[in-house]
Amino acid sequence: MERKKVLVAMSGGVDSSVAAALLMKEYEVIGATMKLFTNDDISLSRDKTCCSLDDVEDARLAAFKLGIAHYVFQFGERFRECVIDRFNNAYINGLTPNPCIDCNRFLKFDALLNRALELRQDYIATGHYVRRSFDEETGRYRLLKGRDESKDQSYVLYGMTQEQLSRTLFPIGELTKEETRSVASSLGLMNAGKPDSQDICFVPDGDYAAFIEGFTGKHFPKGSFIDSSGRVLGEHSGIIRYTIGQRKGLGIALGKPAYVISKDIAANTVTLGSNEELFSDTAFADDVNWLSIPFTEQPMRVEAKVRYNMKAQPATLYPLSESSIKVVFDSPQRAVTPGQALVCYSGEVLLCGGTIPLEKNK
Repeated sequence: MERKKVLVAMSGGVDSSVAAALLMKEYEVIGATMKLFTNDDISLSRDKTCCSLDDVEDARLAAFKLGIAHYVFQFGERFRECVIDRFNNAYINGLTPNPCIDCNRFLKFDALLNRALELRQDYIATGHYVRRSFDEETGRYRLLKGRDESKDQSYVLYGMTQEQLSRTLFPIGELTKEETRSVASSLGLMNAGKPDSQDICFVPDGDYAAFIEGFTGKHFPKGSFIDSSGRVLGEHSGIIRYTIGQRKGLGIALGKPAYVISKDIAANTVTLGSNEELFSDTAFADDVNWLSIPFTEQPMRVEAKVRYNMKAQPATLYPLSESSIKVVFDSPQRAVTPGQALVCYSGEVLLCGGTIPLEKNK
């Protein structure tokens, strides 16, 4: 029987390299790396990036070690349009985006999958710590959390479609990070101990404001820090330099802890308040994608997350429309931030997710 073909998205890291190795037992495997930018393009060092020239070479060496073909696809223009430009525009408009979600949505599971199908591959595969299953009753594929919940990456994959999920394999979803590195070591892969890349691969040293100003050529003037009553507390250094929940780096002394609780782009003000003022029991999301289940008009009990690095919390989901939801948490959650994703689960199954809008969550 002819083996099915898989194109593995190889970033140069240990996870995708091990994913390729595991698939070789059952499939005909080739590797591919998305070339999104060069280090010099955005002044990045080797240890803080993915999909750069160094990582392309690491992926090529891993593929050579495994004895599989390796391709490099130039997706720089699409990456700029669908990830970097969207990231910049979100910050400019007062949001705090998660560009990994856009990279997965527009690059890995769109551009790369389409290229794989052009090459007559049956599947693509990635090194994400997630799993999938097929529900015989509903006829739908389901996206599941990774077995090691501390490494679970399902949050950034909520935007996948049923077609994409049906054609994607996640070989390391049953492994822990330690087990993945152990497999890599046993295979003699040179990237077995390679550090994980930072989430936002194109922002040097995490200085989002400097990156946005340098990339767009726009300047963001100083404005006022105010309290919730509108009283001026001091001067801020440019509104894109602040995110909801931030305490450090405010450059203002009030004699008590102060946190960013909201921003007003039009007025160029940043509102400061107490930690208690950051808590809310309600979150909204627009542009909702129903993944593992079809849209329903009925409220349901779920566990929900409003940012990547948090444990999903008990809540009730209220569908407002097919593309909009409201979630009421059993207990208030800190720093519900416009631009981040609101993702809902039932146990280990990712149900749906969407983007937290600015207007409803002020």
